[in-house]
Parts: sequence; structure tokens; C-alpha cells
Amino acid sequence: MAKIGIIFNDAKAEAERIAGELKETLSRLGRQVVLATGSSGLLGYAQPGHPVCHTPIDQLIPPGFDADMLFAIVLGGDGTVLAAGRQLAPIGVPLLAINTGHMGFLTELYLEKLPQALDQVLAGDYTLEERTTIAAQVWEQGTLIWEALGLNEMVLHREPLANLCHFEVAVGRHAPVDIPADGVIVATPTGSTAYALSAGGPVITPGVGVLQLIPICPHSLASRALVFADGEPVSICAANLDQLVMVVDGNAGCYVLPGNRVCVKRSVYPVRFVRLQSPEFFHILRQKLGWGMPHVAKPRLSTVPPRSFP
Repeated sequence: MAKIGIIFNDAKAEAERIAGELKETLSRLGRQVVLATGSSGLLGYAQPGHPVCHTPIDQLIPPGFDADMLFAIVLGGDGTVLAAGRQLAPIGVPLLAINTGHMGFLTELYLEKLPQALDQVLAGDYTLEERTTIAAQVWEQGTLIWEALGLNEMVLHREPLANLCHFEVAVGRHAPVDIPADGVIVATPTGSTAYALSAGGPVITPGVGVLQLIPICPHSLASRALVFADGEPVSICAANLDQLVMVVDGNAGCYVLPGNRVCVKRSVYPVRFVRLQSPEFFHILRQKLGWGMPHVAKPRLSTVPPRSFP
């Protein structure tokens, strides 16, 4: 019996209701259905008294989900998709992301098109797209004390954010450099349209084998975004003796103490998405972010006579 998963945002009543209806529909069609919420993929934030909360990347898989599952339907917004990606990437289960949120940049379609999409997927009429993820790790004297899988980005900054810090950054085997800034971002191509975009980084199309390093409000005209091959790991240490905060995909974070080292590298676990039609990235940029909208010239008002000057 084919197994199908459903991951939903239990903070939204509509997503929970649709998840229950989907389970009944798929069960009547002879499919085994396993439900889970995206909550275990939301790692939360460490507290001052508990700066380290280490949950290994491959231990976030929901009960009942395994590599034999055909696909998983994700009901929610981009946050739920990010959480589901963290939960299922280690076992390679593809995600069919249904937007019940707002922006829905990572989702495949809206809720009203779900019945037709379900027929198409069950008929095997779809393709798979893989998106690069990063493994963000915190090391203390050679011991791994925290890690998280990120589809978008890792952000490292001081607390409070407005204070300047000096970050010693080494990309691969290249010589380390000093970056004076409020913080630094390491982003994937998928994350290039998220926080990295707001911080002035370039948009990178999915499938390009690169990562990018972006200083946040750098106190230097020479500190700009750097794009590099994703086979190069990034090592980051703070020159200042202050506590830092690391956040992954906006929903997983920990404190980074003086002497700790942050390592960010391409993960061996990509997130796989179900695509019902050929992905058109520029169309999504235009639809969601308004990129490349046609310029409409200001019309000339022929009834207004040209101004004359003496």
C-alpha cells in the first residue's frame, strides 16, 4: 500500500481541517496516510540559562515517516515548508507544498487547486526539483554542540543587533578576512530571495551551485556580498568577546559564546519539491516580488500647453 504523508500548521484551523479531510480522501483511495505537524521542525530558540539545545539534524523525522513514502503534502505558509523540509530532507521524501498562508514563495499552488493537483500527483504526472540546504553548526573546542538544517540562510549577529562586531571569516582554504558589521548571513540560492535580499544580496536562480556571504550593515565600503562555490565550507569566529546569536531560517536559534566557532557548509540532504509544471523562477519573482514588471511611461497630457519661458 502506497504511503503518503501530510504535514500541517496546527496553529491554523483551516490547515488542520484540510489535513483531516485529505486523510479521509486518500484513505478511501487505498493509500496509507500519516499525519504530523511541522512543530518538530521548528527548533525554537535557546534560552539564556540553556544556551545549547542540540538536536541532531537526522533526528527530526516525524514518527511514521520513512524513505518509502511517495510524497508528503505540506499545508501552511513558507514557515511550515521550511520546517517540513528540515523534517523530511534526511529521508528524501518530496514535498507538495500547498499555500494556506500569505506570501507562499516556496509553495507550489494555492488551496483551491488542491483537488486537481492531487489527481495529477497520484497519476505520477509530476517532476522533482532539488534545492540546496546548509548545515549550520556551532563548535566548542572541537566538540559539536549545536546544529540545524537550513533551506534559506544562517544569520549570526550580536545582541542587541545594532552593535558593531568584527567577524573573522574563512571560506574554504582561503585566507581569513575581517568583516566589521552588525552580523553576517550565509544563504543558499533559495534563501537569496529571503533575508539575504533585504540585506542587499543578489538574487540567485535555484540550481546554481553556490552560496553567498552577506555582511549586515557593514562598517566598510569594501565589505560587500560574496558569492562562492557551495563546496567551500565557511568558518566564522567573532573577534569581540561578546555573546552572539545564531538563527537558521528564522525559526531555529542558539547562543554562540566567546571562543565558539560557527561552521556553515552545504548539507548532504537537499529538500525535494514536487513540481506539477516546469519551474519558472522569473515568473515567481514577478508574481511574488514584482521583479521585472513592465515600465509604463507617464502619459503626456495633450490638453496642457507647454510652458513657455521668457
